[in-house]
Amino acid sequence: MTGRTTQEHMEQGKDTHATAQPGARKASLIALDWGTTSLRAYLFDAAGEVIDTRVSTAGIMNLPVPAEEGGFDAAFDEACGVWLAQSPTLPVLAAGMVGSAQGWLQAPYVETPAGEDALVGGIVKVRAACGVDVAVVPGVLEPGALPNVMRGEETQIFGALSAMNATSATSAAGDSASAQATLIGLPGTHAKWAVVEGARIARFYTFMTGEVYAALSAHTILGRTMKRPAAPDTAAFLRGVSVAREHGSAGLLATAFSTRTLGLTEQLAPDEQPDYLSGLVIGHELAGLEAVLARRDVALAACAPQLIGADALCERYKLALAQFGCTGAHLVRHATERGLWRIAVRAGLVAAS
Repeated sequence: MTGRTTQEHMEQGKDTHATAQPGARKASLIALDWGTTSLRAYLFDAAGEVIDTRVSTAGIMNLPVPAEEGGFDAAFDEACGVWLAQSPTLPVLAAGMVGSAQGWLQAPYVETPAGEDALVGGIVKVRAACGVDVAVVPGVLEPGALPNVMRGEETQIFGALSAMNATSATSAAGDSASAQATLIGLPGTHAKWAVVEGARIARFYTFMTGEVYAALSAHTILGRTMKRPAAPDTAAFLRGVSVAREHGSAGLLATAFSTRTLGLTEQLAPDEQPDYLSGLVIGHELAGLEAVLARRDVALAACAPQLIGADALCERYKLALAQFGCTGAHLVRHATERGLWRIAVRAGLVAAS
């Protein structure tokens, strides 16, 4: 799904299949997280539990054959053909870049503030060559002078809300977490930070953190003196975060060159430079987030963000957030699966468990 990363920020899925055995549980839904570079397919039982998973690199830009020659059908059959052979009437839901202009069928964006009903209302269906209808979830657009878009993250966000609701259901107050304002972060190539109000995505911000890191380290002079460390260097990372927070008022363009100059003056070893630069770009991202939240009288330090993404990357963001006084961040696991199931239920593809 979108929100995946480059650099050490990301752990891309390789071609793998059948990570769990279906066993005796009866399947009720096939759901796809179909992004630019990867495809993740989940088989759910009637209780909304994943009973089988298939993962491949057949994202929309990496289909087994060209799209015009049936590439989407080929990738779909490879991922889900075995399941459909056993249960040909299973409903199928797909989210992510599969619904983009370059996808299988374009699902037009719904505008903020966007709740689950808006997503369900924007679902479009494409018929696969095998005769199965695939329901495609739309992305979300925040209109304005500088419009913003997401595809796939909206499903993860509602999956995170589902996890929060499950937790709040056991609380003494009994208040729904989705009724409160919530900050949700999705670190990655194009990191997203969404503000959810009243169970609707009210607004969100995109930071090209992972992609900028990859470009700076691979295609500029900064990469010439870098040496990949044997293990992540937390101290170098936090140093970069601190520089962005304390000396970054002029912006990333003014501080990025310090990766090289600290090396030239022997203040930063070659194998410290990749993590330093990582901390620098993430630090600038969080400084920017802090600024846009402050314009709405929200203090980042007072937030308890939900983080969705790879464990290692989210842990790195937790360290960086703590440098900004935000110590309440925590990781939400299985947000994608929860979100796909939640939307499928709201769309009437499956019965609520």
